[in-house]
Parts: sequence; C-alpha cells; structure tokens
Amino acid sequence: MTLSLFLIQLLNGLQLGVLLFMLSAGLTLVFGIMNFVNLAHGCMYMMGAYFAATALAASGSFVVAAVVAVLGGGLLGIVIERLMAQHLYMRDHLDQVLATFGLILFFNELARWIWGASPVFMSVPPALSGTVSILGVTYPTYRFFIILVGLLCAVGCWLLISRTRVGMLIRAGSVNPTMVSALGVNIGLLNALIFSLGGALAGVAGLMSGPILSVQPGMGEPVLILVMIVIVIGGIGSIQGAFYAALMVGLIDTAGRAFLPILLREFIDRSIAQAAGPAIASMLTCIFMATVLALRPRGLFPVKNG
Repeated sequence: MTLSLFLIQLLNGLQLGVLLFMLSAGLTLVFGIMNFVNLAHGCMYMMGAYFAATALAASGSFVVAAVVAVLGGGLLGIVIERLMAQHLYMRDHLDQVLATFGLILFFNELARWIWGASPVFMSVPPALSGTVSILGVTYPTYRFFIILVGLLCAVGCWLLISRTRVGMLIRAGSVNPTMVSALGVNIGLLNALIFSLGGALAGVAGLMSGPILSVQPGMGEPVLILVMIVIVIGGIGSIQGAFYAALMVGLIDTAGRAFLPILLREFIDRSIAQAAGPAIASMLTCIFMATVLALRPRGLFPVKNG
C-alpha cells in the first residue's frame, strides 16, 4: 500500500461521509423531534437526483440543476409531511414504517413511469471535470467539490441549529416537543420545516451523486441502510452526532472495501479475496454500530436532555 493510495481512499471516505451526512441530518431531526420513522427519506434522495438530471438535460446548466434539486427536494418534503406524515405522528412506529414503505414503492414506480427503468446519466460540469493535486496526489476535481459542498452543508446546519431562533426551537423540540407546543409554537409549521430541510439536503445529496452514480429507480434504498446506521451511531436527533458518525462510517466502509482485499490476498486466493473483501467490509459498519450500542446505547453524541 502506497501513501498516494491511502490518501485517495481517505478522500473517498470523506466524500462518502459528507454524502451520508446530507442524507442523515434531516432524517435524524425527523426521528429525534417527531419520533417519526421515515423510510421514504431515500426516495427524496432519488427524486432529487432525477430532478437534477432532468433540469441539467433541459438547461445544460449545473447551477439550474442545483436550484431545481434543492427546491424540488424541499417541496417534496413538505408535500410528504402535509399529506401523509402529519396524520401518523400519534400512531406507533409500525404504522409509520408500513406507510413510508408504501411511499418507497410509489416513488420507485413513479420514477419508472416518468423516466423509465433504464439509468439516467448526468455529466460532470466542464469546470469540475479536471483534477486537483493534493499533497502530490491527483484527485478528481468533482469528487473534491462534493467534499467541499458537504462541509458547507454541515457548517450551514450547525449555524441554523446553534445560532438561530428556528434552531433553538428545533433543539427544544428534540428534548421536549410537548412543552414547545404548549408555549405557543406552531409545532405543525416546525415539523413541515424540518421535513423540508431534510428533503432539501437529500436533494443536494442526489444532485452531487448524479454525475458519479447512475440515477435509477430504487437507488435510495441501499444508501438508506447506511444512513440508519449513521443515525444510530451518532445519536438520534443529534446533528453533531450525524456529522461525526457519517465521517466514521464513510471512512470505515471505504477503507474496508479498498484495503481488505489487499490484506486477504496475503492469506487466501486472489479471486476469493477480491470477492470476500467487499462483503466483509459491508459488515464492518454493522459491527461498529453494534459495538457503539453495547457501550453507549444512546449513541456517541446523544442529545442532552437538560
């Protein structure tokens, strides 16, 4: 293993981590404040990618695609909250899981009906199609741009949650939503805002993923598993926890897939090592989550209740 390979995989892990953060930030607030299990969050990520791909194909502008993805994701979050989620807040988690699973089926079929079953591809913007040199290592400019956008989203979320009145209400709602509502806060509007914020962040993640992944029906379900792991590790309702846990999961998953096959080749046949390495790597995040739950059942950075 060379230093350049290590640095490239470190950057790849950071890239995956910030994408997971953009998806987990809104979802952890929905779960932490409203105690609502939203399995359809991955669908907002998928639809954000489709919105961006459609806008890019129509306009040829990545900026236009970004605006459409963010606004479309935010609007979709509000629609889901107003039409479905608000009627299930007082129901148990099983009802929420069944309803949002139904949304997964609906949006996947809607995507197939509108865009077809074949993958839709987005081109990398010309300005970001080159490479950058980082400590002597060549790295794709667009992937580095994803890291920067993710970090900007993290800073924006921190400023919103920690430095604004809306953030104060969100933090208070995550601790005692009943008291916040009793103090005269329009909790319904706050819930819609949180869903919209989560949808907008999912739209950004879909926009960023489009040029490096194929946009296709069902693309939200695999990443949703990692997002749930991030939320559990970081602490439900904690934006700070979502950020740190997303980086940890991204680095563990990427390092495992890159280096485990190399390590296993020292002990077993090369072809077997290439097949077993990624499979074992996918288990590492689950093992890490189980370890965290055993030692800290509320996550590494739980919301303080006092």
